[in-house]
Parts: sequence; C-alpha cells; structure tokens
Amino acid sequence: MKKISILGCGWLGFPLAEQLLESGFEVKGSVTTRSKLKKMKAAGIEPYRLVIEPGRVLLSDESFFDTDLVIVSIPPRRVDFIETIFPAQIKQLVSFLEKHQVPRVLFISSTSVYNELDGFVTEDDVLLPEKASGKALVLSEYLLSQNKNFQTTILRFGGLIGADRNPARFLSRKKTALSGDKPVNLIHLDDCLQIIQKIIDDEVWGEVFNACCPVHPTRQEFYEKASLISGIAAPLFTEEKSPFKIVDSSKLIHKLNYKFKFRSPMDYLGVASS
Repeated sequence: MKKISILGCGWLGFPLAEQLLESGFEVKGSVTTRSKLKKMKAAGIEPYRLVIEPGRVLLSDESFFDTDLVIVSIPPRRVDFIETIFPAQIKQLVSFLEKHQVPRVLFISSTSVYNELDGFVTEDDVLLPEKASGKALVLSEYLLSQNKNFQTTILRFGGLIGADRNPARFLSRKKTALSGDKPVNLIHLDDCLQIIQKIIDDEVWGEVFNACCPVHPTRQEFYEKASLISGIAAPLFTEEKSPFKIVDSSKLIHKLNYKFKFRSPMDYLGVASS
C-alpha cells in the first residue's frame, strides 16, 4: 500500500494525513472549502475539493480515488433528516469507490450507534440507536461493509478529546443538572491516530472495532476536574440515575495488540494540568 486518500481533512483527518506522510505514504486529502486547500498543500498533502451531496458529487479531480485506501472521516452534520441525508451521501461515495475500483475503505464511525441499556456494549450487539446521527451511521456502515467490491473496516470512536478541544466546554453551557454517575466513553486524538496507523500497518480489513479509553470515570469525576484545570465553572450534577452505556474496546486491544496511550481520560487531564 502506497497511496492513501482521506475524505475529510478536519480535526482528525488533517493530523492523520500529516502522520501518514511521515510514515512514507503518498497522501491525498479532501476538504469542502477552497480556503483550506493551501494549508493542505503547504503540509505536503495533495489537496482536493470534494463535496458529497445526496444527489451529486462536486470533485475537483477524480484522481482522488486513484488510491489504495480511502479513509472516510466525515461525521453526520447536525441537521434535520440527517438519518436519510447522510446515507444518501455515502451512496454517492460508493458509486465512486466502485467506479475507480478502490480496494479498501476505513470508515470512521461513532459509538452513537449503540443505545444506552445500562451496561457494556460490544461490536456483536444489535444496533438500535436513538439519535438521528446514530441511525445515519448504522445505515452508512451497512452500505459500506456489505459491498463486495472493496474491503471495509469500521472504527467506532467514542467522544474525541485532545489537541485544541477543551473538554470542560463540552458541558459548560448546560443549564440543567446532569446525572453525575454516568460513565464517560472518550478517546484521545493521539490514540485515534495510532489505532488507525496500526490497522493500516497490520492490514486489518473486514473488521469492526470499538475504540474508547478502557477506563470509564464518571461524568462528574471527569468534567469537574476538567473544569478545575481550565478555570471554567463546572456543570451542575445530580445523583439522579440516567441510562448509560460502557463501550467495550477489548476486541481492538486483543486483535491489534494495542496499548492505549491514555487508558483513562483522567490520564489526559493529568498531562493537560502539568
């Protein structure tokens, strides 16, 4: 494998492109706005403008799909009817993957595909998401994984932390008290990048992986400390119970022989405060 195309060079996709360049790959990256093309070119990433809509694809050059692997890193937007809009976008993408005979796809999904049933969730669970974004991802995962023209690995990340994302701000605007003992399912950007690199290096295709810190502190533990470090007022918490899920990443750890840099999101806060 020599050439990798990253669909969506945003918060995750851009540093991933930089890392893959350092690893010796030829990297192509796409963005939706022309203003970001210069930044990518300056970093050594071959830049493309690619906009996927339910009824059409705007692409500056189809050589984006002349590649050994397409990494799809475009989360569903927070808009009405996203459960139908996003899968329609993925259908448009699939037509290009088939046309250009792309052999492999890595789809960045989310643990929002699981609903909250007060226990652990694994890759073998039936997916019955409650949120529209989760429903959109389930349909999109199916469209990619069931296509026999290419091999797809699906990576379900928890909530993303690290880099310039201040976790204290995630809940700072909440006006009502939240259940404090609800476990969090988070993952640091550094681990995201290393997990993707491991999948590529080991050529692990046709799989589905959960990817979250193995340790799950409570919401109150994590966000109170994050707020203290940042000097931001902590959100209000209550002892009232609410439905929860604990995302199990055991399959990823064993299959990839992967050791998390941040086993707990509390470890990241310790680094951030030093």
